[in-house]
Amino acid sequence: MAQSRPMGERMYGELALFSGRANPELAQEIADYLGVPLREADVFEFPNGNTYVRLHKSVRSHDVFLIQTVCSPVNQNLMELLIFIDTLRRDSAGRITAVTPYLAYARSDKKHEPRVPIAARLVADLISAAGADRWMTIDLHAGQIQGFFSIPGDELTAFHLLSDYFLKKELDDAVIVTGDLGFAKKGRNFAAKLGLPMAFVEKRRGGDGSETEALTVIGEVKGKDVIVVDDEVATAGTAVQAVNIVKEHGAKDVYLSFTHPILVPPAADRLRELPIKEIVTTNTLPLPPQKRLPNMTVLSVAPLLAEVIRRVHLGLSVGEMFGE
Repeated sequence: MAQSRPMGERMYGELALFSGRANPELAQEIADYLGVPLREADVFEFPNGNTYVRLHKSVRSHDVFLIQTVCSPVNQNLMELLIFIDTLRRDSAGRITAVTPYLAYARSDKKHEPRVPIAARLVADLISAAGADRWMTIDLHAGQIQGFFSIPGDELTAFHLLSDYFLKKELDDAVIVTGDLGFAKKGRNFAAKLGLPMAFVEKRRGGDGSETEALTVIGEVKGKDVIVVDDEVATAGTAVQAVNIVKEHGAKDVYLSFTHPILVPPAADRLRELPIKEIVTTNTLPLPPQKRLPNMTVLSVAPLLAEVIRRVHLGLSVGEMFGE
């Protein structure tokens, strides 16, 4: 295993951390973990709605990491990210890494019908064009989005964080369930880590292109604890169908695990009414009080992001963190 270099030995200039306004609490956790203060900058909107960024001190030749999750209001936070990157570039930063724990538009990764955009590719191009040299994110909705970027980067995963949490629960008579077949591969990894069997919720879309409907469960859940896993929960429609149908098939306690708590209305209300023993998620997006439920556990991704930032800054292997 490679020897860690002290923070004083750097491939690039001095490490500099900045935070956008989307999730400052997470950025502060990352800074505290690294023992490096967040750099100060003025970020605000003019009366006409234009975003403005002004650095308090120069970052010339610095190794800069800008932490900005692209959550609601999505377009405002995305534009803030781009303008912030441009500000850093024009101040002659040595290297700029865009750290976006959650990257919006990731579901728009292909043309699923005529005359529609591939917005994920556009966002990747915009981040590069703004002046970022690297990118970093957690659990993209589709892995191929990595190929949309013309600059190097790291797609990290909260898989280890979430699976380790459930390992400590020692749920021996349990089964992993994915809300749709699109998440089957990652679901298998979850099941393998916990040494548990898998089941799937079969869904079909209406003939008129209407919303999907859960039809049945492929696999055995009767009399077992169930962990429903997914990458993100937005409206909670898929989660509601998955939880209800495994309950109809005789599941005992049901857990819901996902990385990104988007939770747009009425998601929180829907989840509150479900017979779920525990909801386990992360803080890749900010969770205001109205979205925090009594049975919700929020795991912090700050140590993961901070350690990767440290390794990228020092030129150390990121893969070694995960035994790769």
